[in-house]
Amino acid sequence: MRHHRALLAGTVLSAVLITGCDSTTRAAERPTTTPATATATTAATAATSAAAPTAATAAASAGTAPADLPDGYDATRDAEADVKAALARSAGDQRPVLLGFGANWCPDRKVLDKLFRSPQVTPLLRDDYRVVAVDVGRFDHNLDLAARYVDLRSSGIPALVVLSPDGTVRTASNDGAFSNARAMSAGTVATFLKRWAQA
Repeated sequence: MRHHRALLAGTVLSAVLITGCDSTTRAAERPTTTPATATATTAATAATSAAAPTAATAAASAGTAPADLPDGYDATRDAEADVKAALARSAGDQRPVLLGFGANWCPDRKVLDKLFRSPQVTPLLRDDYRVVAVDVGRFDHNLDLAARYVDLRSSGIPALVVLSPDGTVRTASNDGAFSNARAMSAGTVATFLKRWAQA
């Protein structure tokens, strides 16, 4: 029996490492949830994610990230309030808001985070955007908020959305481009950010 469990665990881990967080993996892993179910599981998700490092702590230790660049996804944050606050600040300086939908368990999120901290990308995020990370847990958290901006069924995670300062969507990665961040380069991310910063 232990042998079968170990084999199953190894197979699942291999599948996650090979396919990451793209739409194929996401569809297989995502439980069917309704907004009521998602709300009921938010407390459990928040409790399991409470040990994640905060953006300020990680930025201070790394020394390379702008102060407002999130480090991972914090399930305890009020994502709705974070988006509203970013839009309010953007109304003053007209910087677009970059929403990143994802979860800390996703290997492609970790790769995209490294790309965000690259010399090509960090200045663009710091100077041209307000960045908000929205935790979606295991597709059971902040789904109502996500549905306003992106189709997580087709985008996978991480998914990026660029909002104009007035809150309208400039672009959303509904094509799943960022759900396979391991195949991307810093140049690809920089090109995306440059394109939509002034749209």
